[in-house]
Amino acid sequence: MLNVKKKNELIQVKGSKFMYVWMAVFYLGGLISCLILIIDGFKFNSTYSLIYILGGIMLAPVFLYLTLWSLPAFNPGKILLTIILGENGKVFSKKGTVFINNIRSTDLVRNPINLINYIVIETFDEKRIKIPTYNLLSDLDYQVMVDQYLFPYMTENARKVWDRKIDLNILLKEVRYERQEQKIE
Repeated sequence: MLNVKKKNELIQVKGSKFMYVWMAVFYLGGLISCLILIIDGFKFNSTYSLIYILGGIMLAPVFLYLTLWSLPAFNPGKILLTIILGENGKVFSKKGTVFINNIRSTDLVRNPINLINYIVIETFDEKRIKIPTYNLLSDLDYQVMVDQYLFPYMTENARKVWDRKIDLNILLKEVRYERQEQKIE
C-alpha cells in the first residue's frame, strides 16, 4: 500500500512499511543464512559440509553487495519524492526537480547491476531524472501514485502514453484503485 503524507497541495511519497520489512528479512536473512552455512560446514558433521562452505562463501558477497546498495533506504523517515499538485505542479527529489506538465513519460525501471528500481522521468526538453526507490515502491503502488497525483496535470500526449502503459482493470482488481474523473482543461 502506498505510504503518502499529505499537507494541502504537498504530497510526500515514502516507502511501504511492508516493503521495509520484506527487504530487511530478505537481506539480513540471506546474510545470516550464509553465515550459518559456513559455520555448519566447518563442523564437518555432514557429507554436504563442503557444499555448505562453498554455497555460503559464494552467496555471502552477493547478499553483502545487495545490502550495501540498499542501506540508504533504511534511513528513518526516508522521503523518496515530493509532489506539489496543481497546474504548476512539480516533482521534487534529491536528483532534481521537474514540472508535471513538462513530463513526457515516466517508467519504473530496474537497474541490472544493483537490482534497485528507479523512477525514470523523461521531459520534453530531453532531460532524464532517475529517482531511486530502493525497491520500497511496488509496481502497483508506483502506478497508483502516477495515475492519482501526476496524471491529471500531465499534457494530453503524456496522458496517452501513460494510458498505454497501464491497465486500469488490473489496478481495480489488485489494489481496488479506480481513476477519479477530474476536470482536466
